[in-house]
Amino acid sequence: MSAAEALAPHAPAASRVPRRIGTRFLASELWLIFGRRRNQAGLAGLAAVPVVIAVATRFAGPAPEGAEGGPTFFASITGNGFFVALAALTIELPIVLPIAVAAIAGDSVAGEANLGTLRYLLSVPVARTRLLLVKYAAIVIFAFATTLLVAAAGLLVGLALFGGGPVTPLSGAQVPFGEGLLRLLGVCAYLGVCLSALGAIGLFVSTLTEQPLGAAIAVAMLCFGSFVLDAIPQLDWLHPYLLTHGWTAYGDLLRDPVATDGVWRGLLVAAAYILIFGTAAWARFADRDVTS
Repeated sequence: MSAAEALAPHAPAASRVPRRIGTRFLASELWLIFGRRRNQAGLAGLAAVPVVIAVATRFAGPAPEGAEGGPTFFASITGNGFFVALAALTIELPIVLPIAVAAIAGDSVAGEANLGTLRYLLSVPVARTRLLLVKYAAIVIFAFATTLLVAAAGLLVGLALFGGGPVTPLSGAQVPFGEGLLRLLGVCAYLGVCLSALGAIGLFVSTLTEQPLGAAIAVAMLCFGSFVLDAIPQLDWLHPYLLTHGWTAYGDLLRDPVATDGVWRGLLVAAAYILIFGTAAWARFADRDVTS
């Protein structure tokens, strides 16, 4: 079932479209994203990672400080279940979360074209600019929802197995648990913006093809390529411009006092990618000859 099929039975008269089509279309788009079994299975997989981390730590003990791939969040889990959420976000950020967003973004336009419903969807009528805005809004909501899901699952299972209490940031004295929660929400918001930038790239790629799987793979490979380039010291001049370079700056929100320079740079880079690839998607799709 495509967005066109979900929207068609409720399509209002042409005179009412400008007032109501945006909300209705967005609702149907979100239903397609969160209502599909395959996407629900993917979300369940995202939520399962913090559970595995917590259970493994509970029965096998914490990872030692400085262990490969093990930031200090892992060593802090047994003392405070709050850190399960941060450990899960750290684990899923390089691969799992980008793949999830790439899959949704790659399917946004290419999926409609692949099903043969894109042409019908544009005849509802839905202006092409509005269609892209709604598609991208759904991608952004999904990006934020995934980070919040991972954090919430980690927080709940962590508190259940290890308890809570005051939170010790990466540097500085302890802060109250409530402030720790606010910082965790800040981390989720920051990562949501970063993943939304990846979603903008996915939206653009999705306008170039009628194969959603190919679009998703291309977006994921671009993301992983950014990580690879960011790991090459000889390309340090390029690092500040890479999509993923500032993703780990969320750690600055967990310092005491909070450091914001890296976060602001990361947000600026993300905004630039959203603007550039959002505009490119509009330019490509605005005059595209839709045949399916």
